[in-house]
Amino acid sequence: MKFRNALLSLSAFALFSVHAKGNDLNILDFGASRDSSRLSTQAINKAVEACFKAGGGRVIIPPGNFKSGTITLLNNVELFLERGATLYASTDHRDFPRQQQPAYRSQKDPGGWYALIYAEGASNIGISGPGTIDGQGAKQVPRPVPKGAVNEDRDGRPRNILFISCRKISVQDVTMLSSGIWNQHYLNCENVVVNNIRVYNHSNRNNDAIDIDGCRHVVVSNSIMDTDDDGITLKSTGAAPSEDVVISNCIVSSFCAAIKCGTESTGGFKNILISNCIVRPSKCLTEPVFKTPRIGQVGIALEIVDGGIMDGITVSNIIIEGTECPIYVRLGNRARKHTDAAPEPPRGQMRNISLSDINVYGAGNYSSSITGIPGSPIENITLSNIRIVNRGGLKQGEYTSDPSKVPELEKEYPAPDRWKNLPSSGFFIRHVKDIGLYGVTLHSQAADPRTPVIADDVDNLYIPDLRSDRPDKEAVQLLHVRSFNH
Repeated sequence: MKFRNALLSLSAFALFSVHAKGNDLNILDFGASRDSSRLSTQAINKAVEACFKAGGGRVIIPPGNFKSGTITLLNNVELFLERGATLYASTDHRDFPRQQQPAYRSQKDPGGWYALIYAEGASNIGISGPGTIDGQGAKQVPRPVPKGAVNEDRDGRPRNILFISCRKISVQDVTMLSSGIWNQHYLNCENVVVNNIRVYNHSNRNNDAIDIDGCRHVVVSNSIMDTDDDGITLKSTGAAPSEDVVISNCIVSSFCAAIKCGTESTGGFKNILISNCIVRPSKCLTEPVFKTPRIGQVGIALEIVDGGIMDGITVSNIIIEGTECPIYVRLGNRARKHTDAAPEPPRGQMRNISLSDINVYGAGNYSSSITGIPGSPIENITLSNIRIVNRGGLKQGEYTSDPSKVPELEKEYPAPDRWKNLPSSGFFIRHVKDIGLYGVTLHSQAADPRTPVIADDVDNLYIPDLRSDRPDKEAVQLLHVRSFNH
């Protein structure tokens, strides 16, 4: 009860403190135009500055269609989009000047960022209202890069929202569409509340719904998101950890990973609570940009591959409809540096993870997996009251039949499509220490020739009551397991 009251207090503070002084400034009074062929950038930024100088309040975007380049939020200012208001991002590079490189450095930093709504080092800021932000992502093209330069996802496409090193952030009620790259990026921020938003992001590469990146004290709740790339994503692309984060009461659809910690993990993840969420197939009818499975690649992904420590993760009360791999827990050693000058990160660590009350149906045949690397096991992980029904129906030659032939791939990008159909139908467990499967049920819609659970190089495996389509003696295959209790 104390924890719940603390969350309510945090939410109330973040949601209502921005406009405590009651100043409402309408962008039309500063020269904004409802003609979306004209830019309103200057007018909106003038309104923001006037609101800041007046001590804070709301900058109102009234009903109508408005086009803008970069809007910079300042202390104590909330951008409020009224019902019927749509803020369109310009598609002209000149309207998104490169921001000065911030003091906080991270792997995604191209040397100065680009965004529609931007803030650095601001406090008590917000975006709210029943209106819409449309990034016109399909029209956002990469900026020219020097010949031979690594393009990846640092090519100048603007984010819809980018807040860096900010405090006391509230984003609520808005609809966000079609960003040029990540839809929302909160980097090295504190006290962030994102509540009751809707995201539909199927317009370009790297179309994540939301990225919480090296942030502390964060609540993401009561939202619906449908994306081409990852959905609700926790990252740690710099030295700061993502820590004390609550994700609850969300419906997420993704062609990649619906709810994910990773891939970047430099600062690590600590005290993450994910609960009461539904993962379902996307409503998007077009082909996924990355050619991933239409039902989604991963439901829940927990990953440490660029150093860092993952410690204290609880995932509970989740429904997963579809996805090729319902649960993907991966400790790898890609060891990517977060800046060119940074030392190569050491091997990461994963420990104290709990996954419970997860109901999966309509899953594909990749199988769930929990895998460390030789000499660096995942430690202290518990799975309880989990039910998975996969498609099944595989024939010999359509899956890796020999567990010893599953490659380690510790240096590669972590994703289950690197392995595709594993030799297990339910769980493939490798390089793990102290793991328990309690009340786990594994079934296949059509006959599946694979063993439900395979464990390789595991210390202290406990499976007291596994239920599957196989007789008990055929349900688990053990390879190099030291201490097995059932």
